[in-house]
Amino acid sequence: MKDSRSFFEKLTGSAKIESQLEENPTPTLAKASRMPSQSSNWPDAGEEGELTVDVFQTPDEIIIQSTVAGVKQDDLDVTITQDMVTLKGKRQRGTEVNEKDYYYKELYWGSFSRSILLPQEVDADAAQATLKNGLITIKLPKLDKQKTQRLRVKME
Repeated sequence: MKDSRSFFEKLTGSAKIESQLEENPTPTLAKASRMPSQSSNWPDAGEEGELTVDVFQTPDEIIIQSTVAGVKQDDLDVTITQDMVTLKGKRQRGTEVNEKDYYYKELYWGSFSRSILLPQEVDADAAQATLKNGLITIKLPKLDKQKTQRLRVKME
């Protein structure tokens, strides 16, 4: 059965009020204050979480930003083509906590990825990525389609 919750609902563990009321018309305080278990709120073991991103432009670049707090630099992979950027990684929990000891369980732990189709072609070789305070910033120089280059013909 396909999970119909939005990305935000999956990310935060929240649910629409109407669906909560349909499932449990008279929630008790104990049930309302504790988050459901991770198994019902996060992607299945074979699925990946999806990052949220900001994508904007300057006159010369397309810039992508995403929060990846808690992810080690070595666990982050960025691939770039002329028309797409893919971010992949894994956020690993530092300590194991017994499921019954949780009061709230809102953080996402595990593999994630996000592919972004770019609005125009970029120079993948000149792209730069920086990670500062849990925010990854990818700067992609735009390719100028109006620019022409003369090719010199060699005589053999």
